[in-house]
Amino acid sequence: MLRLARLGRFSQAWVSLADALKSRSHELLLSAGVAGLLLLFSSCCLYVVEAAAQPEAFGSVPRALWWSIATLTTVGYGDVTPITALGKFFAGLTAVAGIGIIAMPTGILAAAFSDALQKKRKQ
Repeated sequence: MLRLARLGRFSQAWVSLADALKSRSHELLLSAGVAGLLLLFSSCCLYVVEAAAQPEAFGSVPRALWWSIATLTTVGYGDVTPITALGKFFAGLTAVAGIGIIAMPTGILAAAFSDALQKKRKQ
């Protein structure tokens, strides 16, 4: 019971977080849509480029999607890598785009939290 009572003091922080997310929901959904399209595009490109050279790794779009998810999220497990020159070129573009995809919602949320804090200070 004491732990639940202690959580009550953070309720204003949760309200501020919810307000920030709600105020930027359109931008966050747009960035999620862009990330989904980029995932699909990069996996299709690598399927087209690498399927003949590595059918076990890039033999279908869903197989290439695993590589695309690992690359765009900047995890980079390294279990599947392109071997052709064009595949490596697309991999580089995908990796750079992944950095932007991670940074986009981060900037949106930072701006939303800043706006929420300024609004709270004015009150």
